[in-house]
Amino acid sequence: MELQAIKKDWLFMGKAIKQAKIAWGKGEVPVGAVIVSGDRVIARGYNSSITTNDPTAHAEIIALRRAAKKLKNYRLTGLTLYVTIEPCPMCLGAIIQSRIKRLVFGALDPKAGAVFSKLQFNFNQSNHHLEIVSGVREDECRQLLTKFFKEIRMKKNKSTGG
Repeated sequence: MELQAIKKDWLFMGKAIKQAKIAWGKGEVPVGAVIVSGDRVIARGYNSSITTNDPTAHAEIIALRRAAKKLKNYRLTGLTLYVTIEPCPMCLGAIIQSRIKRLVFGALDPKAGAVFSKLQFNFNQSNHHLEIVSGVREDECRQLLTKFFKEIRMKKNKSTGG
């Protein structure tokens, strides 16, 4: 990949990380996403399943909905979605259905990742071929989740006297 593309991916993943930090501040699992057209962010999202009581309110889904609404089209061809963690099966399905051109994610998700980790979606049988880049700012993305869940466990142990 050329240096300019690497810099661009690094920059926009930083914007997704900012969204993840907003989620954390609201008590949500810190996952953030941005959708980019050219050099411009057109939609943002962060996990909000807990605060909205909506199991589909993942960062990617929220960003996809906002981009589609803004563009007045459910087809998001030519756009890039940046997300801090490997998408789950629900989110990957929505990404494929939206016809996003590129998916760029930070950390692998060994428990629920549907791209490479847990389920490994068979892209060869899909009618849409998605360009995938993984590992962008991976350590930062992974650390957000690690620290968040460590904090949750510490709070739980304090409340139970453990």
